Amino acid sequence: MDLTLHIWRQRQDADEGGFVAYEVDDINPDMSFLEMLDVLNERLIERGEEPVAFDHDCREGICGMCGMMINGHAHGPLNRTTACQLHMRHFSDGDEVWIEPWRATAFPVIKDLVVDRNAFDRIVAAGGYISTRTGAAPDANAIPVPKENADLAFEAAECIACGACVAACPNASAMLFTAAKVSHLNLLPQGQPERDRRTVAMVAQMNAEHFGHCTNHGACENACPKGISLDFIARLNRDLIKARTRRQGQLID
Repeated sequence: MDLTLHIWRQRQDADEGGFVAYEVDDINPDMSFLEMLDVLNERLIERGEEPVAFDHDCREGICGMCGMMINGHAHGPLNRTTACQLHMRHFSDGDEVWIEPWRATAFPVIKDLVVDRNAFDRIVAAGGYISTRTGAAPDANAIPVPKENADLAFEAAECIACGACVAACPNASAMLFTAAKVSHLNLLPQGQPERDRRTVAMVAQMNAEHFGHCTNHGACENACPKGISLDFIARLNRDLIKARTRRQGQLID
């Protein structure tokens, strides 16, 4: 398989970037997309050229590191697939493929296809945890959890913080990510003592990171490799209204 790759090259956030075309031939259709980039980089190194910088780690669709736009789609054209799970058999011989980094003010470019996603870490640090005593794990049946809540919490916890929701959103909103991280704790008994503080603090941090506003466009849900539902954004909005109302009531008292 022969391809023409148009790859965004940029030394750092302060520099201007641009697309550079690379011809790659003899690509095995059973390769993953990242393996194809590995082949390109090996050939660039052999020619004395600088390899393309891109994020990767587990290459099993778990870590969320392999974020990139492929032909205008976050992680590529397949639904519920990360870039490392995308295989070259989904492209045709002679295709032109356009590859670029996530585009968001909150995700500054580090180099080429690599962006700084520490904004997500700061949102989680603002409240995405529970304060509890450490030690031996309690019995699984000690705290009953309704099955519906357990299922929803598990669905929210599937978020791998890849940033596809932000990249796909026309406003570069982080609402789906934040909603997932807030909801998976707010749905469980262990998350109730800090529920209001967590909700307000994480949304405030999200806004401080200069992500865009959510307008329910729905692109985030379509781009999410784990299929996290837009319903979690509605749940976050309800939790935020309740938290702010209770806080105002406490101030009045």
